[in-house]
Order: sequence, then C-alpha cells, then structure tokens
Amino acid sequence: MEIYEEFLKFSVKNPPILYLDTGNHSCKWHINTGFSVILGMKIPQALIESLQNVTGFCEKTFIEVHEQALSPTSIRLNPFKPTQQWENETERVSWSSLGLYLKNRPKFTFDPLLHAGTYYVQEASSMFLETALKQTVDLSKDLKILDLCAAPGGKSTLINSLISEKSILISNEFIKTRANILADNLSRWGTMNTVVTNNDPKDFARLSGFFDVVVIDAPCSGSGLFRKDPEAINEWSLDNVALCALRQKRIISDAWACLKDGGILIYSTCSYSQAENEDIVDWILQEFPTKTLPINSETKGIRFYPDQTKGEGFFIAALQKNGHEKEVFVRSGKPIKNNNRRTEREIFRNWITDIDQYIWFEKNDDYFLIQPEHEHIIKLLQNNFYLRKAGIRMGKLAGKDLVPDHELALSLYLNTKINRVELSLENAIKYLRKDDFTLAEPQKGWSLMCYQNYALGWAKILPNRINNYYPKELRILSSVT
Repeated sequence: MEIYEEFLKFSVKNPPILYLDTGNHSCKWHINTGFSVILGMKIPQALIESLQNVTGFCEKTFIEVHEQALSPTSIRLNPFKPTQQWENETERVSWSSLGLYLKNRPKFTFDPLLHAGTYYVQEASSMFLETALKQTVDLSKDLKILDLCAAPGGKSTLINSLISEKSILISNEFIKTRANILADNLSRWGTMNTVVTNNDPKDFARLSGFFDVVVIDAPCSGSGLFRKDPEAINEWSLDNVALCALRQKRIISDAWACLKDGGILIYSTCSYSQAENEDIVDWILQEFPTKTLPINSETKGIRFYPDQTKGEGFFIAALQKNGHEKEVFVRSGKPIKNNNRRTEREIFRNWITDIDQYIWFEKNDDYFLIQPEHEHIIKLLQNNFYLRKAGIRMGKLAGKDLVPDHELALSLYLNTKINRVELSLENAIKYLRKDDFTLAEPQKGWSLMCYQNYALGWAKILPNRINNYYPKELRILSSVT
C-alpha cells in the first residue's frame, strides 16, 4: 500500500489529509475534525449517535466494516443479451436472479461487453428492488411503471429486465445531463418498451391515476455509500439530512396523484438516517390513504447494513395506495402518423426483424420504433413532457436509405441479414475510442461492429477508409488499459 501525504492549510475545515491507496480507490484520513476516525475513513459522530436506537444497528461491527474501507464489486446481467463472460464468477447476489459478485474489480471501461450492454455495474443492496417488486406486484401483467428519479439507470434497467414486453417503463430524470446518461444506459439494454423523460416530478400530477407502479429512489444524504464514495462524508450533516427529508416529501407529494388506486409505491434511499427512511414511511401513512406492504415479513421497510449483508447501506419500503383517485387522461392528440407508408416500411424492413409487428413515428427527422400497444401512451407523453428517448431511435432517412442511429445498433430488433464485423479486443477498444483500425476483408457499406457477437455500434466501410459512427460523447477517453 502506497502512502503519501498532501499538506493543506491547518484549519478545522481543511485539516492535513493522509491518502491511503488501497488499489481500488483512495481514502482520506482527516485529523481533529470531531469525527470518529477509522482507518482511512471518518464517520460523523452525529450519524453514529443518531443510529443508536435504529433497528439492526450495531455500532461495533458498523465501524469495523467501514474500517476495512473495501466495498464488494457486483454486476447485474442483461437477460436479453446473455453472455458466458462471467461463468467463473459463482457467487450470486441472493436477492437478485441476475446479480453476481466479482472476485476482482476489472477495468470496466475497457470491457467492450459493458458498452454492448450485456451487464450493468450495480451495487448489490440496491438490487433488492427485484425482490420488493416480485413480492408486491404481479409482473406478469402489462403494467405502466414510472421510475421517477431514475438516473443513472441501475433500477430502470433492473425493472426493464422483469416486466413483460407489452408493459411500458417511463424513466424520468430532472437534471438534463443525467437524463442523457439514463437514456444511454437504457439504450444499451436494447428493449423497445422504455421512455426517458426529463421533467420535474410535479409534472406527473397531470397523469392522474395513470401508473400501476411508481418507484422513487429518492435523492438522499448518501450515508449508505460512504465506503464507495468517501467524498460523500464531507457533505454529510444533520442539516443536510433534514433538507433531504423535505425534498423527499415534496417529490412524493408531487407524484402521488399519478399513482392509480391500488397502485404500488416503492420508496428507497441509500441513507442510514431514520429521518429519510422510516420517518418518511410514517409521514406517507399520515398524509395519504395508503398502507404498507410486507417485504420479507417487514412492514416498515428493510434496511441493509454493510456489516450484516454483502453490500452497501440501503433502505426500501413498499406501500399500496388506497385512495379513490380518478383516472383522468389528458388529451393525447391525434394518432401517430406515418405507420403505413409503404416506402418507409420497405426501407425499415431491411433493418428491422418483423417490421410488420411494430409502428413508428417521426420527430425532427428521426424515426422511432415502438410497440402498437404503446402508441397512445407515447403520444400522451409527447404532448405533455420532454422526451429524451422513446422506443428505439432507428435513425434518419436519406432518400431511400436509412442512416442508422446508435440506439438501433444496440437494440434487440435488428435484421439478421445486416453485415456484422467481429472485432478483436484490440480493434474493439480502438473502435470505442474512435481510433483508426483496419479490417482484413472489409465489405463495403454499413456494418455492425461487434465483439463476441454483441453489437458495439455502426461503421460505414468505404473503398479507402472506415467511417466510425460510434457517438463521440460515448467514446473511451482514457488511453490506459
């Protein structure tokens, strides 16, 4: 372990810092700050004191596990893109059908299969959402689900893995840059039954009684992720906890009307603080006609502590709405057009398997492929929200040809006749960096660049060069492998 010192000005706010390089991440040891100092990590004493009477808290083991400062690495597989890459990783996340613990943390950035969407790097405790949904929701039904605070996309891709093809998931993120990341991660998952919106939670009150399930993984003080993000410790305070609790109540209040009568609210945080967890559940019960639903026999919610489970701090609860909310649909406008134009259909037939099963719409010269059952929902959302993503963006038409979009490359609906080019690991990394590379026997025209048979994106092969169409905003910037 390398140890080196960085001296800052001597003050309570900026004390000397000792950096400990553990090989996985750096920890900071602050001196004389009024915190409980643990090897490489400081836990706010106010947090320790606030947890003394909280169910399941054990101060000794809680401190010890943070002293280790090592967090397990876990991933969740994409059931739509099965791979044998992790067949030697035998330790499963017990509460997730697709979750795995890894023996070592690889350099994920340089794994083409991550960019292809075959798995998602997700903290194990948060995968318990799967259990919560399976125990409270009939996932065999065709559902309308809202993931209200969805970025970066871990819980949305999890939900998408569980629901039926005819169900639809609306994933919302208020911050535009985070909404873009959310859309990218859902695009990698490859399915058609997702929509990404970029709206304030209060906007969803327009859809009274619309959703069967609303998932709120609320912004919180983040104490449950201290091991993964030591910097979060510097931002933690009881005042911040109180501020987060107020924000959480506002978000729930804003979204309550859009949940149908009998619908399920899943509420979660990555905080240890009771004020953001059980107290919020109590507040919901007082303010709204609802009841809690048991998850693993617990009715007020389940807590995850890193000293008791192999994962980080997490809280999750389920409630069922018992009100008499009328289902009021705002006008969705005219039906989506362009679905029966023969010329378009024949162009798309070259790119999409079973094109006759689907419909599409055009916006700003882009064409989006959707399920016919979702047409009225997409139109409703299109007229009332800002849509960052809807279905599969196929691309733009240029005469009688399609200029394919990156979303189409990663989708599950591509025609098998499309030319595919299998890349070596070296060339796959070059492609993802947008560096120059060569092919042994290139076939002219649009080609799908693949690694281990999974699509990475498009390239157009010309007589004297290869035009790389991998999105520049997604390219690998690091040169260290």
